Amino acid sequence: MNLEKVVALIGAMNREGVDYALVGSLALGVHGFVRATEDADFYLRPAIDNIEALKRSLRAIWDDPNIEEIHAREMIAEYPVVTYYPAGEVFGIDFITRLDEPFGFDRLEVQEGVLGAVPVRVVSVATLYAMKRGTGRHKDGYDTEVLRCKFFAEG
Repeated sequence: MNLEKVVALIGAMNREGVDYALVGSLALGVHGFVRATEDADFYLRPAIDNIEALKRSLRAIWDDPNIEEIHAREMIAEYPVVTYYPAGEVFGIDFITRLDEPFGFDRLEVQEGVLGAVPVRVVSVATLYAMKRGTGRHKDGYDTEVLRCKFFAEG
């Protein structure tokens, strides 16, 4: 993954006023646990104007006609997760607009963090732990164990 480009995208999203929260492995990194990852994951407020702001942010970083294939109405209706593969890059970015309860966008506990030198809105450690717990994916099981030991273990 090209972390420099992802950080540039976060800066563009901040400038465009995208309402988002960083989730997934990069969120772990913001909280102090860095592990290898092949993608970036953003949870977006499910609104047409927010998705259009996201598309402007993407165009600020990549000159890619495929950005136009991201359709706001579809993202807030039948396709709650879209993976965008930037032209010329070897990684993907997951944009999520809906997850099962209790993880509605407006219910997320979000805090300010820093990735690179750029401010980023990131889900809290407790929210990240809850999102990863019980998914059945090996890497999420590992992540939850690390989060539990680092942040929730008594000692």
